[in-house]
Amino acid sequence: IESVGCLCICERPCACAIASPTKPTFLFVDIPPLESASAILEMSTLYLDSDNGYVPRYKLPELLQARRLARIPPLNNTIC
Repeated sequence: IESVGCLCICERPCACAIASPTKPTFLFVDIPPLESASAILEMSTLYLDSDNGYVPRYKLPELLQARRLARIPPLNNTIC
């Protein structure tokens, strides 16, 4: 886990990206900061346990399902 300076989504200030060089990046926005730690941890576990990083919306923690803004393919797009 590391913080970054800017995700360029100022109008949606509480955001989280889960990324890997070989897996898609997930971007979540409008996250309630005090209630989201367990959902982010659960999503991170699903992501890490997945061979290709794809986590379908229905498997996301409920708090994050409606807050997924983007799923961006990996730069090394050999899995798609």
